[in-house]
Amino acid sequence: MNLLMEWECAVEAPIENDLCTRIRRSEQALMAHHEGVLRVYGLTMTQYTVLLILAREGGLSGAQLARSCGVTQQSMSSVLANMETKELIRRETSPVHAKVQIASLTGAGQALLDRAYQEVVILERALTDAFTPSEHAALCELLERATTVLVQQTRHATAPPAG
Repeated sequence: MNLLMEWECAVEAPIENDLCTRIRRSEQALMAHHEGVLRVYGLTMTQYTVLLILAREGGLSGAQLARSCGVTQQSMSSVLANMETKELIRRETSPVHAKVQIASLTGAGQALLDRAYQEVVILERALTDAFTPSEHAALCELLERATTVLVQQTRHATAPPAG
């Protein structure tokens, strides 16, 4: 099918048939839910994710946390400074690199994560219960495949033109 024919079909198709639209709607619904739940605990989605990652993986640098959360290092620096002020994390100089700060959870950070997680996990359970085990596994695999394509296409779209 040539590009013009593809465009004509795309224009005539309902927007709900567009995979990117469906993924975006799911993401918006997820974010709205989590932001509503986390607001009660004084957390943003990124802050919650930092607490969750540190609880699971231990101390990490700001750069590692930025990559894991999908934000810039500058954004993560602000997030970590705010969390440190709230005493949810502590940062210490890396024993390997003097210029690198390693963030780790404080007792207060772990306690807040424990409370917030009790609310967030309700949605995870509801989503899991909406599918049979085989549907759940297939959905996870399909979402992972879609994410891989999205990351690849983003790299391609943001790469400098070949000279």
